[in-house]
Amino acid sequence: MDNSRRNGKGEDRRSFLKRAGLGGLGLGSMIMAPYRNQIEHATSKVNRNSSPSELEITDMRIAEVDGIPFRIPIIRIDTNQGISGYGEVRDDGDPRYALMLKSRILGENPCNVEKLFKMIRQFGFHGRQGGGVAGVETALWDLAGKAYGVPVYQLLGGKYRDKVRLYADTAGADDPHVFANRMKKTRVDKGYTALKMDIGIGLVDDISGALTNTHHHAPQGERGLQSQYSGTPGEYGQIDHPFTRIQITEKGLDRIEEFVSVMRDTIGYEIPLGIDHTGHFDTDEAIKLARRLEPYTLSYMEDLVAWEWVDKWKEITTSTTTPTVTGEDIFGLEGGFKELIDKQAVNIVHPDLGSAGGILESKRIGDYAEDGGIGMMLHYAGSPIGFFGSVHAAAATQNFLWLEHHSVENEAWYSLISDDTVVFDEGYVPVPEKPGLGFELNEEAIKENLTDDSGFFEPTPEWDERRSWDRLWS
Repeated sequence: MDNSRRNGKGEDRRSFLKRAGLGGLGLGSMIMAPYRNQIEHATSKVNRNSSPSELEITDMRIAEVDGIPFRIPIIRIDTNQGISGYGEVRDDGDPRYALMLKSRILGENPCNVEKLFKMIRQFGFHGRQGGGVAGVETALWDLAGKAYGVPVYQLLGGKYRDKVRLYADTAGADDPHVFANRMKKTRVDKGYTALKMDIGIGLVDDISGALTNTHHHAPQGERGLQSQYSGTPGEYGQIDHPFTRIQITEKGLDRIEEFVSVMRDTIGYEIPLGIDHTGHFDTDEAIKLARRLEPYTLSYMEDLVAWEWVDKWKEITTSTTTPTVTGEDIFGLEGGFKELIDKQAVNIVHPDLGSAGGILESKRIGDYAEDGGIGMMLHYAGSPIGFFGSVHAAAATQNFLWLEHHSVENEAWYSLISDDTVVFDEGYVPVPEKPGLGFELNEEAIKENLTDDSGFFEPTPEWDERRSWDRLWS
């Protein structure tokens, strides 16, 4: 529907031609005008503070914030024409993943995004190691959009939607009724139309007879598993799924099912509901759990095993009607998504822009999945910078489903952006129409949330010089 119909207003040919005029040049006269005038007209919205063809990168700096809810290194890339672009290293990633790329891009034109991405792509890898490349790529798109005076989605080929649907991550509880009521009050009643809840074997590891083989993975002399998020080598959180040999009993399945049953009774069935953080166990246990939860029509179960086990994912997916999803830690289409899609190993792919390689690579993944008949969700748990980078990628990708908003109740997260930026409107985020990523950062809020060891975009001259021969072939 066009704007005139949407606004309930008619217009005749004369008023249309009058509105079509830009900078005093009407549509009819533009057609007959000299070619030079036509070019000036067509580029009338280009940022006149910049000459895109002469733009050069002069600096890269970092400001690291915490508590939103994770530690986030914010990247700022400066240019010779006074405009800057912003990106971020993925949540809890190391700022040095980005800083090491500075010497590779200094003096380059940031508008050549794909060229620069190909120059730095070799330094990205899976998980947080992709955060440097992805953050720099995001900042380059922000710069290019600002230089040309258009939102990033327009540089990706345009948009499929004016607003992007959000799914809200959960605020959990050890009691299923408390959990469900909290979800309804803080998510459903606030207008979210897609949800995810974190449940798994961690909820039942202190119940006798709910699991097998847990004592080997428990703290010395205690019942219950070590943390799923442990960073200590050799502990449960660092043991890949096939090698824990933990199994779920019928008693354990009954208790996990109770959480989902109560949740569905509380929020109903219209809202898509996903499951995450189920724990570390192998294929048979994943199938057992997925089948048990089939009556509750889950929209997906996420990361049941690590993404690398493509054949195991295929086995799980073909053994249950519960949809499967993975991908938040994969770097690049060719790095893992392509095989998952080619083998139809999952029902939905789930890249995180901060690991996948950035905005355009996330779109590439979605486009390839679309050709395979597979939808795409977007994972995100970082700052508003990566969030809005994800919004542009989602707007420009046809088979997009939902984008995660991990910081629903985190005031520090919202404080990082200007008050006029709309993040949430009845379950959706409007796609920004301002140049670049489309919002302004609140510098005072960044300063208030800096980590103890980070300054506010301090100079980084120690990263100016390239010290290695980067070519991968002889």
